[in-house]
Amino acid sequence: MPPPPTTNLGYIPPDGGWGWPVVFGAFMSIGFSYAFPKALTIYFKEIQEFFSVSYSEIAWVSSIMLATMYAGGPVSSILVNKYGSRPVVISGGVMCAVAMVAASFGTSIIQLYICVGIIGGMGLAFNLQPSLTIIGKYFLKKRPMANGLAMAGSPVFLCTLAPVNQLLFDTFGWRGSFFILGGLLLNCCVAGALFRPIGVTSKSAQKQDKKPIGEEKVNNGASSEPSSPQAANPFSGREPAKPAGCCQKVNKFIDISLFKHRGFLIYLIGNVLMFFGFFAPIVFLAPYAKHLGIDEYSAAFLLSILAIVDMIARPGTGMVANTRWIRPKIQYFFSFSVAYNGVCHLLCPLASGYLGLVMYAVFFGLAFGMVCALLFETLMDLVGAQRFSSAVGLVTIIECCPVLLGPPIGGALVDAFGDYKYMYYVCGAVMLLAGIFLFIMNYYNYRLLEKEEKEREKKEEDEEEKVELEIPGSEVCCESEETNEKPTTAEQEA
Repeated sequence: MPPPPTTNLGYIPPDGGWGWPVVFGAFMSIGFSYAFPKALTIYFKEIQEFFSVSYSEIAWVSSIMLATMYAGGPVSSILVNKYGSRPVVISGGVMCAVAMVAASFGTSIIQLYICVGIIGGMGLAFNLQPSLTIIGKYFLKKRPMANGLAMAGSPVFLCTLAPVNQLLFDTFGWRGSFFILGGLLLNCCVAGALFRPIGVTSKSAQKQDKKPIGEEKVNNGASSEPSSPQAANPFSGREPAKPAGCCQKVNKFIDISLFKHRGFLIYLIGNVLMFFGFFAPIVFLAPYAKHLGIDEYSAAFLLSILAIVDMIARPGTGMVANTRWIRPKIQYFFSFSVAYNGVCHLLCPLASGYLGLVMYAVFFGLAFGMVCALLFETLMDLVGAQRFSSAVGLVTIIECCPVLLGPPIGGALVDAFGDYKYMYYVCGAVMLLAGIFLFIMNYYNYRLLEKEEKEREKKEEDEEEKVELEIPGSEVCCESEETNEKPTTAEQEA
């Protein structure tokens, strides 16, 4: 295991104990947040026929839901910073349930946009961001593993919801299914109830307070240090300047000084590019299979195959990322995962028949799981646990644009060409480009960080040498002054 990074939380995270029930709650909350918009694609073909809309128009349902989930990040961050994770997640579960029940009575596609997309998406935002934040408060050494386990909720729930949704549709139709799903989403409230607050009053903090000062420095570093070198030294070791005026007021709620953080900006640009091609391939996987003449249950089973592989890939990726070879350079691992996704999409149109789509679902599930397991761990590695809540809020609101536009653009390509392969080509090229960009810029960032670290160490060594030279000099000076002040023998005789 690599040495754990220092934390700026003011206490040592327990790395266990009640943290594991918290991971289970995050597993449920993240599972609903990410899997639910994808699982709804099972109903798309039938809703499309019911309302007589195009592929692009029906794709807006999932797109608006995902985009609102990301756009609601800053609101969720502010609420979490003020009230904590537990009440925010519980309120999000109630919003999701109300949204799906209301959507079951919808009479137009616009009503689905409002209920499922906006209200349901905001509810998912209140579920997602607090779940990611609280893991960083309970874990430090085992944080990549905990994040991987929590993120595994998405494939587990997708694997379960895909066939369940098909069964519900066959039994109750899409309206009855939406009503039942509304009740199912109340389980998010149960997940939120597990998010017990932790802070300086926790047992781990009390133990730390009892430690001698020297021992505290060895085990936890300076409490004001960020959780990684990239968080500590974004600009040649200088702390970001405090914003003034209006920016200072905004900074009380969310840390906008992150826009001066080099690593954060690299992550943000790469992710914005990536998300244009991230969700469309999975949103259109089941409709693509039906377009090729595959029956409905077999098409839905493709999502289950993808989810099963994804389920194994996420905790496995977390374990690999926690090794001493990968964790110090985890940004490279994330860059490779993004590029690997792009290669999978570029090869998808070569798959012919159901067996080819099954192979694509297996490789895509592995690639998708790798990216999702590392998506927020790499962000926390860059900015530290203390600034992570604000970082997630800022990232998600900016990413909502590509998340919103990606699937409808894919649907427009399907409408224009009458074939899905061009959509997969475009998504693959975009993600491959994003992976290459992240790899090059992270290489540049790591080199600058090493250079800045060497300069800082050299500066400290120079200051230590200067102090050492000044001490003997002052002693010599004192001795010479005493010698000059001592009267000579001739003077004594006189």
